[in-house]
Amino acid sequence: MRPPYWLKAKRALSAADPTLGRIIAGYPRVALVSRGDPFATLARSIVGQQISVKAADAVWARLAACCPALTPRAVLRKRAATLRACGLSGRKVEYLVDLARHFERDHIDLPQLQAASDEQVIELLTEIRGIGRWTAEMFLIFNLLRPDVLPLDDIGLLKAVSLHYLDGAPTVELLRRPGRVRVAALAGAWAPWRSVATWYLWRSLDPVPVAY
Repeated sequence: MRPPYWLKAKRALSAADPTLGRIIAGYPRVALVSRGDPFATLARSIVGQQISVKAADAVWARLAACCPALTPRAVLRKRAATLRACGLSGRKVEYLVDLARHFERDHIDLPQLQAASDEQVIELLTEIRGIGRWTAEMFLIFNLLRPDVLPLDDIGLLKAVSLHYLDGAPTVELLRRPGRVRVAALAGAWAPWRSVATWYLWRSLDPVPVAY
């Protein structure tokens, strides 16, 4: 099910930003969907780090075939070589195994995450090896369904902003501090629905909804 705020956010964004309004109008029947499984959300975010959505989908499909019940215990039962054969780098295998151990040992307090602010969630999750700010932001968007997250490290978001608002400015420039300030200022008009704006800007590049 879509988040309860979705229609309200769509209307507000369309009224505040005509460019975004046209993008939203092009996707009337799709919406953000949560997997509902915190481990799967974080695991898929680790898989997707620094590779394209298409490549991440392929690796994830092989991992899901290797571990049909993708639980922390199932991951811990697999050899590192078996996980690498799914297309994961050695470093990502280490991150995935460490994440599984955190869940198995109850080191991740889900009620605490649900009650925490966005920045507190990021602070808590980035204490885990292999989870940086981008991964924590994907958790905020796709698992906790927080409405106002702006992932300035996300290449897809920056490409879409460049395409629709900045006349094709090089994405690498937007990753630098002046570019980030520019994108954050532009996104001020989308608050308090920046997660929703980001999701539709992703759609403008890839019509297939991404899910973590």
